[in-house]
Amino acid sequence: MHHKKYVKLAPNDYEVWSEWTLDYKQYEYPNDYEKVKKLIVDNLEEKLVPEKFRELNKQNKLFGHCYHATQALYYFFVDAKLKIMSASCQGPAEHHWWLQDADNNILDVTAEQYDAFDFDPPYQKGKESKWYGWKNRPHRKTQKLMNKIQPESKLYFKQYLDRPKKVY
Repeated sequence: MHHKKYVKLAPNDYEVWSEWTLDYKQYEYPNDYEKVKKLIVDNLEEKLVPEKFRELNKQNKLFGHCYHATQALYYFFVDAKLKIMSASCQGPAEHHWWLQDADNNILDVTAEQYDAFDFDPPYQKGKESKWYGWKNRPHRKTQKLMNKIQPESKLYFKQYLDRPKKVY
């Protein structure tokens, strides 16, 4: 799993100058789903939560973790071809992320965060989505979480070009 960094050479012309790579072991879906869900939940840390959600996360351990927890689940089962789903939601989170399998079963690592609210996850409004960020690459938080879950995995950095200078 690669998190590549790009330098813009010209309009619509980018080159990879470095990347973070995680070599890890995939799990089997659906056999390992409950095991992997528990591994993800057990390894969530406040530092992975966006700063604006950290106070809420102190009372609700799963709050603010849906994106990177869902992305980790997706990559641990990448060969299962799960659908990435998201929707705007009520409450302070503004947006929620989860996966669905080919039979439309909902796979939501952080669904229990909604137990603290008077409303349910926004599954009925969900749309198939792409990951945030440049070229839909995995987030570094996701790589760090997955590496913590699988300490035998290898997370490493490669640099191909000198670090580009910011010109703006």
